[in-house]
Amino acid sequence: MLLMDVDGVLTDGRLYNFPDRDGNIVETKGFDSQDGIALQWMSRYGIKTGVISGRISPATAERARQAKMTYVYQGYTEKIPILEEILADAKMSKDEIAYIGDDLTDVVIMHRVGFAVATANARVEVKREAHYVTQQPGGSGAVREVIELILQAKGLWAEVLRHYEIGK
Repeated sequence: MLLMDVDGVLTDGRLYNFPDRDGNIVETKGFDSQDGIALQWMSRYGIKTGVISGRISPATAERARQAKMTYVYQGYTEKIPILEEILADAKMSKDEIAYIGDDLTDVVIMHRVGFAVATANARVEVKREAHYVTQQPGGSGAVREVIELILQAKGLWAEVLRHYEIGK
């Protein structure tokens, strides 16, 4: 399973606020399309994905739906109880979980999973705690990079390439 934070991981961390036609402020975010297709590959191969975010955002909920994520938890800065809930629901051990984070609130989860990843744009303290630091920053392919690593480790990457007629 691959779990991740949202802001700074699935996005570059920027939040865009603009008025709707009634003058109410609406927040949105930018997501990377290559991260999105990679998340769909995970679903295709039966590998669960999910987000644990401190912020609540309709844009995140929609992105999770589009990416076929199994777990979507928003509004939780205390992430350990959420991880425990997910592990119990999925009937998985912590060693079967990868987690991608970028900020201090993510480190407690990174300490409790089998593969802890920090994005290239992560805080230096977070990078020091990671098993792997991505070459790409959050919102610009970091999630895709990790998914490719996972699919390669599981022996599925060649199948992805064949599906798109690459290497024929």
